[in-house]
Amino acid sequence: FSEARQKKPCRLLSPLPVVQISERPLVHQESLPKLPVPPLQQTCSRYLASLEPLISAEEMTHTRELMDEFLRPGGIGERLQKSLERRARKTENWVRKKHALHYNCTLSLQSKHSLDYRFAAKLIAGVLDFKSMIDSHTLPVEYLGGKPLCMDQYYQVLSSCRIPGPKRDTVVNYAVGKTPPTHITVVHNFQFFVLDVYNSDGSPLTVDQLYVQLEKIWNSSLQSNKEPVGILTSNHRNTWGKAYNNLIKDKTNKESVRAIQKSIFTVCLDAPKPRVSDEMYFNKVAAQMLHGGGSRWNSGNRWFDKTLQFIVGEDGSCGLTYEHAPAEGPPIVFLVDHVVDYMKRSEMVRTPMIPLAMPQKLRFNITPEIKKDIEKAKQNMNIMVNDLDVRVLNFTHYGRKFPRSYKMSPDAFIQMALQLAYYRMYQTCCPTYESASLRMFKLGRTEAIRSTTTESLQFTKAMDDPSKHKAALLEEAIKVHRKHTHMAIHGQGIERHMLGLRMIAIEDLTSLPDIFMDTSFAVASHFNLYTSQVGSKTDCVMCLGPMVPDGYGICYNPMDDHINFAVTAFNSCEETNATRLSQFLEDSLLDMKTLLEQVSKTQ
Repeated sequence: FSEARQKKPCRLLSPLPVVQISERPLVHQESLPKLPVPPLQQTCSRYLASLEPLISAEEMTHTRELMDEFLRPGGIGERLQKSLERRARKTENWVRKKHALHYNCTLSLQSKHSLDYRFAAKLIAGVLDFKSMIDSHTLPVEYLGGKPLCMDQYYQVLSSCRIPGPKRDTVVNYAVGKTPPTHITVVHNFQFFVLDVYNSDGSPLTVDQLYVQLEKIWNSSLQSNKEPVGILTSNHRNTWGKAYNNLIKDKTNKESVRAIQKSIFTVCLDAPKPRVSDEMYFNKVAAQMLHGGGSRWNSGNRWFDKTLQFIVGEDGSCGLTYEHAPAEGPPIVFLVDHVVDYMKRSEMVRTPMIPLAMPQKLRFNITPEIKKDIEKAKQNMNIMVNDLDVRVLNFTHYGRKFPRSYKMSPDAFIQMALQLAYYRMYQTCCPTYESASLRMFKLGRTEAIRSTTTESLQFTKAMDDPSKHKAALLEEAIKVHRKHTHMAIHGQGIERHMLGLRMIAIEDLTSLPDIFMDTSFAVASHFNLYTSQVGSKTDCVMCLGPMVPDGYGICYNPMDDHINFAVTAFNSCEETNATRLSQFLEDSLLDMKTLLEQVSKTQ
C-alpha cells in the first residue's frame, strides 16, 4: 500500500462530490426510489444520435427507417415499453441481471520492498474493522447531490462467493445465514488454510495474533509441488461448472470447497515473480493482480469465484482482485481507503496471551480426472496470460486540479483525451463505454455513458487542424459528455433501456424486432474502448480487461496532481497495442493542456 494522499471526497463520474454522512444506512435503503424506465421516444432518438459519429449516412438512413417502424403508433416498440414498465412496477429493480459472464477486476497498490507478515496481519485487521461497520450497520451513508445512494453493494462483498451452476451461476452471501462465517481463507503455494479471525468471546484477533497465525501457515506450506486446485476457477464458466461437479463428488473436496466459499474473504500469499526492469514493474504487478502471472507463478494461488481476494507478494507487491457479480468499483475502493487509513494508525490493542490453534489446512483428493481438468485449466490460463497486455501509465504532468481550474469536469476532460488518443492512432472514432453508477436507485448497479458523440468527433478531427477553433469544440464536447453523464446517473441512459427492450422481445415475441437485428445495433454495442473511472483517496491503479477481442480496457484514478491509468489489450489482435495507445493518451493530455493554456493567454 502506498501512503494515501489526503483529498476531498471522491468523485463518482459526476461533477458532484460523493459525501459520506454518519447515519444508519438501512434507514434510507427503503426510501430509495426505484430505477425508472426512460421514455421510449427519448431513448430511441438518443440512440440514433449516438450512431451518427459511428456509421455512414447510408446506414443511418436504413436504421432510421427501422426505427420509424419500431416506433409506429400501437406497434412493437410501444408493446415492449409497456411490458418493461409492468416489470418495473412489479420488481425492485428491472435491470437486475443474471450471472452469465465471469468478470474480475483488480486494484494494484504501490509496493513495499519485501513481504512482511505484520503488514499482511494489519491488512486483515483493517478489513475486519470495516466488517464491524457492516455488522453493526454503522457504515456512513453516501450522498450525491444531496440524495442518498444505495448502500446494498457494501453488504454483498464480504462472506460471499460465486457458485457455478449447470445453466447459470449464483452468488451466495453467507453473512445472512444463522451462523455467519468467522474465518478467512489464506492460500500459499496453492495450499488453502482456514484461519479463524475471532476469539471465543467474539472479539477480532489482534494484529499480533494474526501475525503468529500467518507465520504458522507459511511454515507449514513451504513445499511448492502441490496441485493448484484454485486454477480450476479461472476456466470458462461451462468448463469450470463441469469440473466443479466432478471435484465436489468427493466428500473431503466438497468440505474444503465449502470452507473457501463461506470464508469472509481470501488472502493470497504469492511467491516472488521473475525480476523485471523498473519501467516494466508496475505493468507486471497490475497483470499479477489480474491473473497471477500464469500456472508457473501464482494463477493457482487464487479462488477466482471469491468476491474479495487480497494479494500480498513475497516481493512486496500488493493489491486485490474482486469478482464483479456482487458489486461495482466504488464499494471496493471505499474498503481499500478504509484499510489504508487503518494500517497507518498505531496499534494500541493488548494481545491476550491465549495460545491459538493451528489454522486448518484444507485437503483435496486429486483423482486422475481432476488432474486432467487442472492441466487443461493451466493451459487455458497460460494462453490468456500471454495474450493480455497490461500497461500502467502514471501521468505525472497534472491531475484533476488542472481541468477544474478551467471549470471543466476532470472525468469528461479525460474521456475527451481518450477519444483524441484513439482518433490519432486509428484516424477514426469507435464505440466507447464509460461505466456510470445507478446507486441513486434501489439496488442500482451501472449504466453506460456513450462517450463518442458527434461533438467529440468534431473536436478530435479539429485538434490537428491549424484552421479550427479547437478550444470551443473541446468545451462543447465536454458539455455534452456532462449532460450524458447526468442523464445516465439519473436513470435516463440508453444502454440498459435498449437491453431491457431487447430482453423483453426475446421473452415475449417469436422474432426479434428488426432494429435489434440491424448491423448498426451490433456496431454500436461493440465497445472498442471500455472505460471506467475509479476515484480513490489511495494512490492506486485499477485494472480491467477489454470487452471485445479488438478493444481496450481502460481504468483511471485521477488524483489532484497526477492520474493513474491502466490500459489492457489482447496481443492476439494485430490492430490493438496498449503501449502505443498509452503513448497517444499521454501526448493527447499534454496537447489539451497546451491548448487551454494558449487560449487563456490570448484572452
